[in-house]
Amino acid sequence: MSLLTILFCIVVLVLLITWGKVNPFLAFIIVSLLTGIMLGVPLSEVTTVVENGIGGMLGGLVIVIVLGAMLGKLVAESGAAQSITNVLMRLFGTRKIQWALMTTGFVVGIPLFYNVGFVLLVPLIFSVAYQYKLKAVYIGLPMLAALSVTHGFLPPHPSPTALVGQLNADMGLTLIYGFCLAIPAIILAGPVYSRAIRQMESRPLSTFQAEPMPEDQLPGGFNSFFSALLPVLLLVVVAVWQLLGTPKGAAGEVLAFVGNPSVVMIIALIYATFSIGIGQGKKMKTVMNHYAEAIKDISPILLIVAGAGALKQVFVVSGVSTELVAGLQNWNIHPLVLGWLIAGIIRVCIGSATVAGLTAAGILAPVMQDVGADPNLMVLSVGAGSLLFSHVNDSGFWMYKEYFNLSVKDTIKSWSVMETIVSVVGLIGVLILDVFL
Repeated sequence: MSLLTILFCIVVLVLLITWGKVNPFLAFIIVSLLTGIMLGVPLSEVTTVVENGIGGMLGGLVIVIVLGAMLGKLVAESGAAQSITNVLMRLFGTRKIQWALMTTGFVVGIPLFYNVGFVLLVPLIFSVAYQYKLKAVYIGLPMLAALSVTHGFLPPHPSPTALVGQLNADMGLTLIYGFCLAIPAIILAGPVYSRAIRQMESRPLSTFQAEPMPEDQLPGGFNSFFSALLPVLLLVVVAVWQLLGTPKGAAGEVLAFVGNPSVVMIIALIYATFSIGIGQGKKMKTVMNHYAEAIKDISPILLIVAGAGALKQVFVVSGVSTELVAGLQNWNIHPLVLGWLIAGIIRVCIGSATVAGLTAAGILAPVMQDVGADPNLMVLSVGAGSLLFSHVNDSGFWMYKEYFNLSVKDTIKSWSVMETIVSVVGLIGVLILDVFL
């Protein structure tokens, strides 16, 4: 009954947005309230659950998304994006730019939280698309596939790191196995699949589009790369330091503070304000105007992400995930497939990859010794399942749709299919590794 309720509410959400032309944020709020009532959440608590979902989602994202948009706007308006693009194109050429962006997404995505990587690297995709008249979806999907794979498969990302602890896996082995799965998954979901949709039209947000500047007015290549990727560099340093051993006392507190994505973005934006803003002859007022324009463009995305958070919270509070997996535990199937399937079903119904992965791990952890599965492979199987078919109840779906300015249909055709390919290839890779380990 719960599954039918979820399917019904998702259909209502899609129809409100596509057929009814209702604003996505308003549609999310209406459907979240409806879903809560239908799933048995007490009437006196439904609105509180929705409000908590909005606050919980924005609490962790609003600073990163807004500051990332500001940095992206400055990188575009200062000519830094153009300078970065020129360097990449000279190194790889137009034919190989997909692979250049994919490699960048993978390297950057290993230490970087997904949402931070998204808002930092999407402007680079748009810059290449605008400057060289290439399709944004075609060249951008490989980079986003790389970010998604690192988010779902590889520690030190929050979800796989938590899964390692829950399932008593080994961090190092999980990382090594994860690399083995990540490369084919990214290639198939990125450069290979994007060929099927290479003509897909999109009109990305104009906030990241700047008029081409003369070469002599552009920031230098090193300055452009360093300013744009400073958040990445800071997080890499912090991640490596933590892997080598978290310092105690005051040093540990400072490291934790500096390594927080919000603080990293603030530091990076302050640096960029002077390095590619004021340092390039712009007035502070002009730079601040760029930031104000970025906020205006990013506000609809924040509302849509907030709406997705409200719907997700209704699913979580109603306990529907526990009910769904209760009937799956006694299925006579391979335990690694079961882990993938449980995470996948929760992901499709709830939308959050992190919630799906951690919920599946909570179900499987008590029986890991009995099923005889390799815990390192189970981490990867659950992680792959948690990426299955992102759609309208996932904030990542809406971030991608709104940034690339696509229809819901084209978002499903590109984003949702790409995520599904990553998930399925991940499962196949896990089963192959299981044969040899």
